[in-house]
Amino acid sequence: MDNLFDEAENTFETKQMTVSLGPQHPATHGVLRLDLDLNGETVVKCTPYVGYLHRGIEKLGENMTYFAALPLSDRLDYISSMNNNVGYVNAVERLFGIEAPERARFIRTMVAEMGRLSSHIVWLGTHVLDIGATTPFLLAMTAREKILDLFEILCGARLTVSYPRVGGVRNDVSQQFLDELYEFILDFPSRMDDYETLVTENRIWKERTVDVGIISAEEAINWGLTGGTLRGSGVDYDVRKYAPYDAYDKVDFLVPVGVKGDCYDRYLVRIGELREATKIIQQCIEKLPEGPVMADAPKFTLPPKDLVLKDMEHLIHQFILITKGPTVAEGEVYCGTEVPKGELGFYFISDGTGKPYRMRVRAPSFIHASVMPRLCEGGLLADVIANIGTIDIVLGECDR
Repeated sequence: MDNLFDEAENTFETKQMTVSLGPQHPATHGVLRLDLDLNGETVVKCTPYVGYLHRGIEKLGENMTYFAALPLSDRLDYISSMNNNVGYVNAVERLFGIEAPERARFIRTMVAEMGRLSSHIVWLGTHVLDIGATTPFLLAMTAREKILDLFEILCGARLTVSYPRVGGVRNDVSQQFLDELYEFILDFPSRMDDYETLVTENRIWKERTVDVGIISAEEAINWGLTGGTLRGSGVDYDVRKYAPYDAYDKVDFLVPVGVKGDCYDRYLVRIGELREATKIIQQCIEKLPEGPVMADAPKFTLPPKDLVLKDMEHLIHQFILITKGPTVAEGEVYCGTEVPKGELGFYFISDGTGKPYRMRVRAPSFIHASVMPRLCEGGLLADVIANIGTIDIVLGECDR
């Protein structure tokens, strides 16, 4: 019977054809376009195209003060805007030479891990949905909604939060917020058990992800991959461990790594990161120290709002900082942080004025989109969708 099929297949000749996947396609996770040269269902060549969403955030940042440009970072990876804010303010603080108080650093670590949970939950739900399963998506989004509710309690915003500030955070955390967050993270591991029951050993899921999109550790490093996409190839590198910031050096957590570097390994790594994030949040709540949430650095930080409203001197101080911006000596700085999608880096050049002379963003999604040809060529057309989901990109930061 096999010989009959082989003979029948050999009688038909297939011509190579080019198919455009995206930019209007739900599985490209934004306006990503892939030109695919196909021989039957085999991908002969994959060419990614970006730029359909370009908004000039870096150039906008160069025409705004360091304070005013903070909300731009929300619009990079809008799925994890809190993590972008933390990365931005850490870079500016390094440029200014100031350090946030210990309580603020713990709060930042806590909310950044909440952002990691939110982002990874969206990744899990959409990745599984792209491949054909609906139930995990619905369960995951229910959990994410609770995280957004907690963000709303914290700062009044749900998606683009702008909560961290240069020198600390906008406001202290309330007891209601801490109580509800603690209750959520105690319940979240049982939610994770439900997700894994549906997905991890599902034979269809494993058929679609095991041995698909394999990239070795050496290749992953050479391509500049970071985050779960790099760790899935077995490279134990996490900015939170090797260049800790905020309170990451004061909490204990593991860095999950893969072995083969396929889609399934990258899935397991991010599942592990979801579990570790809950442990970090719990430690931050339990170890949260007393004290102020803004640095005592009047030259670089805004005065307390209650003083601004009743004291002319503080009102003038705020007015000058907002309109002209804090000035800093000439120099340059790069600061990388571990966001859910990889290493997010901000690079500033100061010319001594209140605005950055140059602002550049090292966005992980832009780097990861470039590796699509390596993952897809030689595989099947259906595997392209699995490969897009497994690198977890968002075009907001790719086309920054």
